[in-house]
Amino acid sequence: MTPAHGPDTADGSVVSAAVEFRGGSAMIPAARDVVRGFAARLAERGVQPADSFLDAARLVVSELVTNALRHAPGPCRLELTLVGDGVEIAVSDTGDAFPTFLPRDPVRVGRHGLEIVTRLCDAVITKPHATGKTVYAHLPLT
Repeated sequence: MTPAHGPDTADGSVVSAAVEFRGGSAMIPAARDVVRGFAARLAERGVQPADSFLDAARLVVSELVTNALRHAPGPCRLELTLVGDGVEIAVSDTGDAFPTFLPRDPVRVGRHGLEIVTRLCDAVITKPHATGKTVYAHLPLT
């Protein structure tokens, strides 16, 4: 894991965090820890999300990083950025296959991750790039 925490602009107005993971199941709890630290930085800036925000953000990050671990070779990158009334969660990986959104099925065991993410977030989009793809999820603060 290579942390790159800190503001992305010279004036420090952007609250963001970015971490590179090399792989392995340890990156999932480490990603949740990044969310906890990011939420603490939001509080330091006077941003007061809903009480449910931290748990929701940790769940979304867990699901997206787990998908990257399971379905893409190589490293992945987690970025969290305060954007307006929410947080953009971006998980980049080296896989070229887009996530598969399965229809709701309460009887199915497992494979509900993206269903959970889409219910918690305002928007979920995937964009390809030269070395794989990035899944972006916008989680409201309230």
